[in-house]
Amino acid sequence: MKTCNIKPDIITWNSLLSGHFLHGSYREVLAIVRRMQSAGYQPNRNSITSALQAVSELGYLRIGKEIHCHVLRNGFDYDLHIATSLVDMYVKNDDLQSAQAVFDCMTNRNVCAWNSLISGYSCKGNFEKAGDLLDQMKEEGIKPDIVTYNSMVSGYSTSNCIKEALGMIRRIKSSGMSPNVISWTSLVSGCSQQGYFREAFEFLTQMQDEGIKVNSVTVASLLQACAGLSLLHIGKEIHCLCIRNDFIDDVYVSTALIDMYSKCGNLENAQKVFQNLEDKTLASWNSMITGFAIYGLGTEAISLFDRMREVNIQPDAITFIALLSSCKHSGFLDKGWKYFDHMKTDFGVIPTIEHYSCMVDLLGRVGYLDEASDFIQSMPMEPNAAVWGALLTSCRIHGNVELGEIAAEHLFKLEPYNAANYALMMNLYALSNRWKDVDRIRDKMEAMGVKIGPVWSWLKVDQRIHIFSTAGKTHPEEGEIFFELYKLISEMKKLGYKPDTKCVVQNISEVEKEKALLGHTEKLAITYGLIRTTSPAPIRVINNTRICSDCHTVAKYMSLLRRQEIFLKDGVRFHHFRDGKCSCCDFW
Repeated sequence: MKTCNIKPDIITWNSLLSGHFLHGSYREVLAIVRRMQSAGYQPNRNSITSALQAVSELGYLRIGKEIHCHVLRNGFDYDLHIATSLVDMYVKNDDLQSAQAVFDCMTNRNVCAWNSLISGYSCKGNFEKAGDLLDQMKEEGIKPDIVTYNSMVSGYSTSNCIKEALGMIRRIKSSGMSPNVISWTSLVSGCSQQGYFREAFEFLTQMQDEGIKVNSVTVASLLQACAGLSLLHIGKEIHCLCIRNDFIDDVYVSTALIDMYSKCGNLENAQKVFQNLEDKTLASWNSMITGFAIYGLGTEAISLFDRMREVNIQPDAITFIALLSSCKHSGFLDKGWKYFDHMKTDFGVIPTIEHYSCMVDLLGRVGYLDEASDFIQSMPMEPNAAVWGALLTSCRIHGNVELGEIAAEHLFKLEPYNAANYALMMNLYALSNRWKDVDRIRDKMEAMGVKIGPVWSWLKVDQRIHIFSTAGKTHPEEGEIFFELYKLISEMKKLGYKPDTKCVVQNISEVEKEKALLGHTEKLAITYGLIRTTSPAPIRVINNTRICSDCHTVAKYMSLLRRQEIFLKDGVRFHHFRDGKCSCCDFW
């Protein structure tokens, strides 16, 4: 335009703003507004609305407040569209007080203004206020639309109020509307985030029964559910669905696929998905590094981080949690210190409680228990249960009762009803033959009503899930399983296997302890897999607690004697047993 000596007018400037906003160039929108003002043009209603929308996307609250001042100085505060954009901007910047103030000053409110404020309160978990606004909205003659109700569904779902979210779905129907893909996806996503994976699949079925097609967000949520339940077979089916529906290039879907395959014991497929990505985002790099971490492949995780830096991807807090986790699972103390020290100085990432917890875990696992204790004392924030839990676990591994008692004391105060903490302390006392202390902890638990939940292991054989649990239920083929297990144990003893009876937290004879070890659910699940698996495919077992040292040793022998690959996911990490060895190198 300058070449042709044509002077841009306000309409031209606004067209530029609109075009850049639609293409996601939000910073450029703000830059154009500044150039526009420098050229002598005052932003009008459309210009201000575009600028506020850009601020909402960027989270630039300070600039948003500056625009608000401009609005007040120039008398735009009574403009419905600008006022609505201001409410939305403040809500998206977590300033509900200012959003409410703007809303209260509006003489005329449209459904968008109501929706923005209701969404803000719902997302913050203030459902009483959100509900009051919904009622007030109706009283003022504004009919709620599907967006109004969806904001409530989303808020309830992400706040672990699944029952209330489902109630809001029913309310949508009773209002003469139909829940749409956003309604159901919010519910499915909320269930996945809160760990209600089975419910997520149930709601998916309802969604499909109503003829609603899944979108990329739904698929990503379902993959998260598969990862949580280690449902590899369903995850593979969803992967096929992604390919058929062209979801595979979606950043959330691809990241969820990497995460699902990693957590379902198929690291090879996770790597294939990662390698086939044309546009590798920070999230995809983080997901793959995390995948290596949970397998204890510290060298591979660090190598991938170095590749990430070579292509100029800036790491974030999640990257360093993944790196420190890989170091703790591999025993890389020096490298762990290096990343912890450099994350702030070299990358501007301030360590959080999660990073400190990783370092305590790393120090403890390699046997530096006093250093771990000193590190906790030097933390700039109050240690939480994860930090003290990491120390207690390390004390259990290395048999340090004195320090373990200190960690347990803090844990019992922070989590008085967490049975896992009491179980850890009982194990530690049992290792030192302090049976009176074991009984004391048991009595304390009984007095408080704290009960240790059942330990379970499960695997999929012939399209069926087989669960082995300490809850009292027996497997219908129990006799055959124990016959095979006794046979395997006999073969193992000929090769030098000795039962690790220290894993039994009962003051009974050695013979009785050996018998108790045979009932561990991991052994039963793997044995059943050996009996029923005829294909060369690996046996995949999921366990809800940290595998004991005896089961770990037995699994190695089983892989050697039966020439069978075994993947076991316990409450801490993955173990890949092959030819008598484990991928963790006996460090877990």
